[in-house]
Amino acid sequence: MEHIIFRTALLVDIPAIVALLADDELGSQREITGTPLDQRYVDAFQAIEADVNQRLVVVADGDETIGTLQISFIPGIARMGSWRGQIEAVRIAAHRRDSGLGQKMFDWAISECRSRGCSLVQLTTDKSRTDAHRFYEKLGFKASHEGYKLSL
Repeated sequence: MEHIIFRTALLVDIPAIVALLADDELGSQREITGTPLDQRYVDAFQAIEADVNQRLVVVADGDETIGTLQISFIPGIARMGSWRGQIEAVRIAAHRRDSGLGQKMFDWAISECRSRGCSLVQLTTDKSRTDAHRFYEKLGFKASHEGYKLSL
């Protein structure tokens, strides 16, 4: 893993990111892969790129995109004006899973949150992702809250 780099995503990375997001049971039901790229992904990328509190990241090994995640830096009044880092849409290419890459990605993302002054890092994960739950707990995350979503 000595050739792995973390970098801010570019528009040309979006098809690879969408493919990573679609490469599991839940994502395959939510994402649209194929050419041409659905315009909604382009619009979302442009909104992320324009927001200084968003960072869409690719993990690359040479020319191959092997992982992705998004960090949202969230200011707040609670906790004495603390900033939070929200890590979402974490995906690793199937052939790179169970290689230690997930640990490396989270170490990097948490470091980014610290460098932005965050006092808390949080994430959400689908209740069906029991392997992910074990992984996050191994990293020190606590399942301290119950999350709710409303689809619109």
